[in-house]
Amino acid sequence: MTPPPLDPGLYREVVRRALAEDLGWGDLTSALVVPDGARAIGVLVARAKLVIAGLDVALEAFRQLDPAIAVEVYRRDGELCRAGEPIAAVTGLAAPMLTAERTALNFLRHLSGVASVTRWCVEAGGGTLRIADTRKTLPLLRALQKHAVLAGGGLNTRQCLDQGIVIKANHARAGGGLAASVARARAARPDTPVHAEAATVDEAGVAVAAGAEVVVFTGASPSDLQQVLRQCAGRARVIVSGQVPFDRLAALASAGADIVAIGAITDAAPAADVIFEFRSE
Repeated sequence: MTPPPLDPGLYREVVRRALAEDLGWGDLTSALVVPDGARAIGVLVARAKLVIAGLDVALEAFRQLDPAIAVEVYRRDGELCRAGEPIAAVTGLAAPMLTAERTALNFLRHLSGVASVTRWCVEAGGGTLRIADTRKTLPLLRALQKHAVLAGGGLNTRQCLDQGIVIKANHARAGGGLAASVARARAARPDTPVHAEAATVDEAGVAVAAGAEVVVFTGASPSDLQQVLRQCAGRARVIVSGQVPFDRLAALASAGADIVAIGAITDAAPAADVIFEFRSE
């Protein structure tokens, strides 16, 4: 499940701003305590089972403060790491290493948490259910979080609003109803598939009748999902979305779900347990 490498252009400025946020006017403690020219070795270590994501982002924090730092990588994004296993090591000047430590860990812990939750959801679906992300991402971190979803074996949905037509409940209210909104979108962009959100079996029927190619079903009942799948068969694809509890994934898979989009894999993933073991060289 190794994802394509992240373009450094997607994270260099984010890392720079994160370091500036943490640094303030300077790392007072390191400046007072660490001797000039002191060198050290630091190792990123997993303290629990996790899926790695964001390692290049974390290492960028060290590189920005010490361009000459040496890096040794033991694991790659998308790889499973068990408790006690090293992920990567850095060797260089002690002071900038200590300054960058928290920023590097913040990125690695968060993104590995997203990848790990995604992997557990994929496994909970029994291998037949595909787990997708949503736009419920942290501001300015969407590209990084979606990379982490790929590392966990999930799917990416649209990156931004210009990448597809998705008519949600509020769009339908503003557009004169679900059927009218779907019809207007199809007439304006007949070459672009229309996704329509439906909270009930009846709404799913309205969306399909109006010409939606994809029904985004937000109902939580596996029995309702089976009805939606039957009425959409041969007419529209069905994606399950909404507040989907993790413990219901197996039931949704049994009901016939193919793709489940879960916002919680990005906006509510707990941080993975990673530490930075530091020692003087």
